[in-house]
Amino acid sequence: MPIDAAKALAADPRLGDIGWDHKDIQLYHLGLGAGRPATDPDELRYTLESKLHVLPSFATVAGAGMAMMGGLAAPGIDINLAHVLHGGQSIELHRTIPVKGRATSTARVAALYDKGKAAVVVLRTEVADADGPLWTSDAQIFVRGEGGFGGERGPSVREELPERAPDRVEERRIREDQALLYRLSGDWNPLHADPEFAKTAGFDQPILHGLCSYGMTLKAVVDTALGGDVSRVRAYRTRFAGIVFPGETLRIRMWQEPGRVLVSVTAVERDDAPVLADTVVEHA
Repeated sequence: MPIDAAKALAADPRLGDIGWDHKDIQLYHLGLGAGRPATDPDELRYTLESKLHVLPSFATVAGAGMAMMGGLAAPGIDINLAHVLHGGQSIELHRTIPVKGRATSTARVAALYDKGKAAVVVLRTEVADADGPLWTSDAQIFVRGEGGFGGERGPSVREELPERAPDRVEERRIREDQALLYRLSGDWNPLHADPEFAKTAGFDQPILHGLCSYGMTLKAVVDTALGGDVSRVRAYRTRFAGIVFPGETLRIRMWQEPGRVLVSVTAVERDDAPVLADTVVEHA
């Protein structure tokens, strides 16, 4: 079988050294649309090295690509990458991410679920520096055609939104060139840049990275519901429910509850088509 769950789960973790500094942080923030207006003091926290703080979703691009591609090359997993979709993403913050750092990344297959016609591979990355754990990141990878190996179906996590109007609604316009800038943080998939490649994948034009929408959404929550304080974020999770194109607008609805913000993200120009679902920001 292409997936041998026992072998994949028992495999030794893959270790790697990663590093970043203010340039990596600034590039990532700019890829999320930060810096508009360029001289806004609130935006300078994302773009000016002397005032810089780190949006926690930076964890998804630090050491870009190593964890996901390394995990999909683990023993017991032999799959066609053309059948792979990023189904969901979560991060747990153990400390505020520093502007400059060096750390060790430990990546492994944490779980494998059998959905019948598909498999879900949970790739877990734990990152720690000399002072201890920094973050834990889980990527839920949906692999079409690789189910039926006899594993558990796994949990079904759904967040019911309150039956009331959202406390906040923000709209974030995606620049036409935003995917081109975001991919410089490490996701070089031509689906996000090459119109011909996008057509072979069934899209009229390149689509925005799901993790870019993920970061844009967290920035909107931090800037509005959390008073601009990135250190308040404790955890953040989402399910990728649909695509969005450069040039479109994200509509971000927020419901504030004690210790968390529930979020719904849709594409304005396509009748509020779902983009992110089951989205929760846990905070102090």
